[in-house]
Amino acid sequence: MIERKAISLIKQVTEQFPVVSIIGPRQCGKTTLAKVFLRGEYFDFEKPSDLQVFSGDAELALRRFGGPLILDEAQNLPELFPLLRSMIDQNRRQSGRYFLLGSVNPDLIKKISESLAGRVGMVELTPFLYEESIRVGIDLDKHWLRGGFPDACMEKTESRRLLWMENYMRTFIERDLPRLGRRISPVQMRRLMGMIAHHHAGILNSSDFGRSMGITYHTVNELLDLIEGHFLIRRLPPYHANLRKRLVKSPKLYLRDSGILHFLLGIPNERQLLQSPQRGNSWEGYLMEQIITKEQIERVGSQFYFYRTHAGAEIDLLIDRGHERIGFEFKCAVSANPKDWSNLQRGIEDKVIDRGFLVYMGEREFPAADKIEILNAASFLAR
Repeated sequence: MIERKAISLIKQVTEQFPVVSIIGPRQCGKTTLAKVFLRGEYFDFEKPSDLQVFSGDAELALRRFGGPLILDEAQNLPELFPLLRSMIDQNRRQSGRYFLLGSVNPDLIKKISESLAGRVGMVELTPFLYEESIRVGIDLDKHWLRGGFPDACMEKTESRRLLWMENYMRTFIERDLPRLGRRISPVQMRRLMGMIAHHHAGILNSSDFGRSMGITYHTVNELLDLIEGHFLIRRLPPYHANLRKRLVKSPKLYLRDSGILHFLLGIPNERQLLQSPQRGNSWEGYLMEQIITKEQIERVGSQFYFYRTHAGAEIDLLIDRGHERIGFEFKCAVSANPKDWSNLQRGIEDKVIDRGFLVYMGEREFPAADKIEILNAASFLAR
């Protein structure tokens, strides 16, 4: 069984809060993590027999079981949250009493924020990181192609992996979204997901999306909110420094899992990925997601941006740690030249960042300039 990087963060949160909420996309491994690595009695609220235990007299059930409880798909029993608050307030010193798992972020986050504010610590579990996938023999090229969802990542054949992806998307479009009351046809939603894939790593223009689909940009933004709430996309905001330069003000749009991106783009294997005109944007999004996830686990409070001026100077990812800002450029090639890190140099000169890294496919690692390093992607992500 693969021990997830997030376990260390979950342990820290468990020591501080009486309730720990583990959220993330469906099928990313939350249930497996809870059953194998967490201590407590497990209940799945999508299983009628487990739901029945709490749906009759939830307070009695909570008191009877007493010790640590793991409640999966907790948003399916909303009346439980006020009861948890009441029982926690009777003994605020006891930490790690309840673990709440949930796939559907918008519902779960809203109910938690209304009932358990100040009593709950949140941890996001993502699909497998590259650092985790290498423990089961998945190298960088395979992980980049397949993405990190455990079932898809470890499938033996491409046909079975693509079948898993198809069913995952159908479940999201035909079950998860209707549960939230969104009345949009599956055909239209599938079209929007395809547009997002082809716009991956591009500047978001909701009005263009709306015109293409025949809906308003307000509706587009509402749908993007829902998709982002299900952990499938990321809107990376621009960094605004106190400079005289004209800066881009719209976010960049990414599909968070590279496997879903390649499925929507119709890229079935590693050879076609390397031949695809989308490979550069795909590589950028893949590395960005890996780095952001690891940063969130290891350092609390970091903020993430991209930086771009209207003149064309761009830094793919900017991590603001408060005391320092770090810039990343991503290059889908096995060689590097000074033009590749010129934007990082300019960012250091303009005091936008304090140091920078160029992450690429090449094997050689070396200092390119003062405060700029060139890194091999596989070794960097595995460290």
